[in-house]
Amino acid sequence: MSHSSKWYTIEDRQLIAETADLRVQILTVAEGQEIPWHHHSAVTDSFTCLEGPMVVRTRGAGADRELQPGDSYAVPPMTAHQVAGKNGGRCRFVIVQGVGTYDYVPLDD
Repeated sequence: MSHSSKWYTIEDRQLIAETADLRVQILTVAEGQEIPWHHHSAVTDSFTCLEGPMVVRTRGAGADRELQPGDSYAVPPMTAHQVAGKNGGRCRFVIVQGVGTYDYVPLDD
């Protein structure tokens, strides 16, 4: 079953915990899917790869970060980023979003 947001569709989204200023989820991105370019105004996205490899891309030269299972990486507020499996493959990861009010600001590729 696919899970859609207003901005994109991914294979699975499992909410672990959510408060006014913190959210923890396990996200699964199927082969060929991605979380498109976006940023958050206040929250940091902290990724921990469960199945991969996965790639967190940020704007700027040499800004791709490849994560293997067990690897973590954090993207600070106001940093444009995109997430997908390496070479368009499937990936699964824990994402901790906080501390602050969550928003999703889509950006052009």
